[in-house]
Amino acid sequence: MNIFRFAGDMTHLISILVLLLKIYATKSCSGISLKTQELYALVFLTRYLDLFTDFISVYNTIMKLVFIASSLAIVWCMRMHRVVRRSYDKDLDTFRHYFLILASLILALLVHEKFTFQEVI
Repeated sequence: MNIFRFAGDMTHLISILVLLLKIYATKSCSGISLKTQELYALVFLTRYLDLFTDFISVYNTIMKLVFIASSLAIVWCMRMHRVVRRSYDKDLDTFRHYFLILASLILALLVHEKFTFQEVI
């Protein structure tokens, strides 16, 4: 295993856990962009589609599942948790993420190794 990959994974995992703990401890998501968290969830869901087709290692599979689950948990808290969602201020979250998603989709259709669903997504 590459030590730099492991260090990066652990740093990323700790940052996600700190964010989740902050949300649960304060029962607030003020200052956190829901749109950015949705983009993270979308990236992990599309990037890790190979979970269904390729097996690399147990570590790799577990980390992919943890990143997907934690990103979806953050989005769920911000959208569905009855106390936390009240602290989300939609007026302050002004990033137009649909433009970014559209641009990414267009680039994926133009620049790819092979034209397959998994590769484009």
